Amino acid sequence: MASQFIELKKKIPVVGVGLGYREEISEPTLASRDKIDFLEVISEHYLDNAPIDMENLERANEFPLLPHGIELSISNVGDLDVDYLKKLNKFLIKTKAPWWSDHLCFTGIDGNRLHDLLPLPHSKEAVQHVVTRIKKVREYIEIPLCLENISSYIQMPGAEMTEAQFVADVAEQADCGLLLDVNNLYVNSVNHQFDAADYLNQLPMERVIQIHIAGHRKIEGLLIDTHGAKISKPVFDLLALALSKTDVKAILLERDQLFPKFSQILAELDKIRKVAGAKQASLARPLEHNAIAA
Repeated sequence: MASQFIELKKKIPVVGVGLGYREEISEPTLASRDKIDFLEVISEHYLDNAPIDMENLERANEFPLLPHGIELSISNVGDLDVDYLKKLNKFLIKTKAPWWSDHLCFTGIDGNRLHDLLPLPHSKEAVQHVVTRIKKVREYIEIPLCLENISSYIQMPGAEMTEAQFVADVAEQADCGLLLDVNNLYVNSVNHQFDAADYLNQLPMERVIQIHIAGHRKIEGLLIDTHGAKISKPVFDLLALALSKTDVKAILLERDQLFPKFSQILAELDKIRKVAGAKQASLARPLEHNAIAA
């Protein structure tokens, strides 16, 4: 069966190498338009038109914006939050987003938000549940959805397949895109003892439109996805391996805490360009005329 998402991906121009928009580093970020191709913004920060957030959004709008959500809770049980979806749709239209992303997880139970990204059992039933929810989301949001693989520190019981097979089945059956987080992949491969390269082999890589890359720390014997450390060599290696399997439209550096000097963040962006550009030439240098096509 033909994939609408894959055909759409072919038509979207490269957005480039970008940075998450964070208030703590907003000033040097906004002053670095010649070094940062786009900004990724947390969708939920702007849905209720808080004055300070909307002011920041107008400033960030000098860049192409890619919205990234944290509260969709696509695998939750119960009714979808229709009010949330309507607000989100208006925001996506405002930002002219070519796609939007959230996480393949659940974030709450019985209407209670747990403020964490929690893993699903890798079962056929869970696949069908998520696919059904994605189809319902499309009734409110036509802009293509991409789901991100999360870091997880427990393995849910009832698994009938690998994590990669689970992600692949959801994406294929729902005909959605993937946001591949190579740091999450590396963290899980170490903590849960599986081969990260084999994971990539199990994914429909042609559905990967965006990549996240970040740092992690080892805490009490576990690797933790902190977004507060330098990117490690194994994670850079995974970035290169992923890009040897497919072209992508955007790569994002995630840094959410323990911010170093901004010059170090720019240096890390340059390294991402160097590694990525060796596999996909369009990512080798900042884009001179970076406008997301409508």
